[in-house]
Amino acid sequence: MINLFKVKEKQRETAANANGKAPVKKQSAGELRLHKDISELNLPKICSISFPNGKDDLMNFEVTIQPDEGFYLGGKFVFTFQVSPIYPHEAPKVKCKTKVYHPNIDLEGNVCLNILREDWKPVLNINTIIYGLVHLFTQPNYEDPLNHDAAAVLRDNPKLFESNAKRAMVGGYVDQTFFPRCM
Repeated sequence: MINLFKVKEKQRETAANANGKAPVKKQSAGELRLHKDISELNLPKICSISFPNGKDDLMNFEVTIQPDEGFYLGGKFVFTFQVSPIYPHEAPKVKCKTKVYHPNIDLEGNVCLNILREDWKPVLNINTIIYGLVHLFTQPNYEDPLNHDAAAVLRDNPKLFESNAKRAMVGGYVDQTFFPRCM
């Protein structure tokens, strides 16, 4: 039966091409769902979305967050999203392109956000992830760190953490690590 479906599909494609029409690329279920998610985005005013590869590549995009409160006030942080064709059954891959001194984002840009890992469920969407990222900047969590040094400083000395975060955002060294300006 499966082979019969493939043959029928091939016949329809050949017939469409014979009529001078270009073959129509079918969208994956992940692309359809992502298109819906993006059309329904309700971004906070501190966020923006862009498509560096053009609007034809919805599966790869960037989200910029510019916190208006907290330790990261005035910073500009860019995250890349790579969405799998089996989305929403698999969480998007999210990385921070901006080097940041943060307990939940390591120096390679990996993000520690539970809904991108063990707590991901297909009912979640891109909007939920963006709000989760915003929450990381308003409430950094030292109890679930990727950058253990930053987490320890936040836990033990919040004033020093604030100073380190500001120094990193204006472009400078924190310990032996250089952070490019992101303000």
